[in-house]
Amino acid sequence: MRILIIGAGQVGSSIAENLSESHKVVIMDIDPVRVSDLSYSYDVLAICGDGNNIKNLEEVGKIDLFLACTNDDEKNLIACESSKMIGDAFTVARVKNSVLFESWSRSKGSFGVDFMACSDRLISEAIIKITGTPAALDADYFADGKIQMAEFEINPNSFISNKTVLEADQFELLTFAAIITESEIIIPTGSTMILPGHRIVVIGTPESVKSFSTQLEPTTKKTQNIVLIGGSSIIAETASLFSSIKVNTTLITSGKDASLELAKKLPNTMVMCHDISDIRFLEAENINQSDLVVVHLSSDEKTLLISLLIKQLGVRRIVSIVNSGSYVSLFENVGIDVAVNPRELISEAIIGFTHQVNTEHIALLDSNRVELLEVEIGSDSNISGKTIQEISSSMPNLVLIGAIVRDEQAIAPRGDTTIKYGDHIVILTDVSVLDKVLQQL
Repeated sequence: MRILIIGAGQVGSSIAENLSESHKVVIMDIDPVRVSDLSYSYDVLAICGDGNNIKNLEEVGKIDLFLACTNDDEKNLIACESSKMIGDAFTVARVKNSVLFESWSRSKGSFGVDFMACSDRLISEAIIKITGTPAALDADYFADGKIQMAEFEINPNSFISNKTVLEADQFELLTFAAIITESEIIIPTGSTMILPGHRIVVIGTPESVKSFSTQLEPTTKKTQNIVLIGGSSIIAETASLFSSIKVNTTLITSGKDASLELAKKLPNTMVMCHDISDIRFLEAENINQSDLVVVHLSSDEKTLLISLLIKQLGVRRIVSIVNSGSYVSLFENVGIDVAVNPRELISEAIIGFTHQVNTEHIALLDSNRVELLEVEIGSDSNISGKTIQEISSSMPNLVLIGAIVRDEQAIAPRGDTTIKYGDHIVILTDVSVLDKVLQQL
């Protein structure tokens, strides 16, 4: 595909990096320094120009996919509308404002936008998915919620620690899809040992994943009391979503004006204004009794310091929202339970449009080293009518079919299971072999 990305900030650059090996990528930005840096960093055509200027867009020529990823919501909408005026490319706009997203959702295709990725909403939904699965580092749903993926870290006391996959696999409609270590990704067999420190990815029905999660962390109770630290738009959106599902939510911010504004916006959330580094205040508010604390402050350094402070108070689970993707592993290595990066979620939401198959949904894991994709099997699919064993024998090594949904029912994939037209399958693959996988589907 020929792809034009407007905006060479963190989001645009990240998407360009992910797509440059498989597609012809053109990226446009008004900042000549960014353009110069991208020209040397990635295999892309970097152009200095304004994505709102039709003349600049016309000079690029015909494109298949148009991605507006600047930090300005309005500019992204104007850029998409301009793209539609001169061509028929599929347009994607990245926005932060959830109100704008709600307006577009009522009339999809408006503003010249074929798909809108709202960063605040994506982060909030990701946090809710994770908190709904005890102990999960990451979680997502496929096939309209009939299939769930979840990632867990194995500690020495885990019931599956030092067992083989065959010994650990006691769950109906659950697949042990991958084991992730610092150095490699393993597609396990029955004899593969599960060791402390491994991160394991399971795929199955939500009921089976919940059963597995409960046994992995039997002392973890249902999330009922949430504390949110910070006054960002992401924190506000997260508070709104938690309140909508009847979870007791408290928001603490140190900004007086921000707290007053948030209190008006969030009538079902308790909003408090106080110095968030005041440990006596946090102890007095019994923050250690909360089921989850979410932290997002003005810088990653502040977020890390406050997250560690709260961790010392004995909070069961902490989710930190990290602006820089390179800091995610740092947060997790020093003991933060989950670190979520908005840039990665935006990339995840957009990358699926570049796959040349009937991709319904994708999820990225381990700093984009692992991809899970839901594919609807068409009548012309190369794997329709073949068994999983036949498919696996022709696929690269780091690939696994983790789930099948047929006629609205989940099916446990086995070697002799035949893939049929109309099936929805969830495939886990190392991104290094993704192109080969897509060609064979």
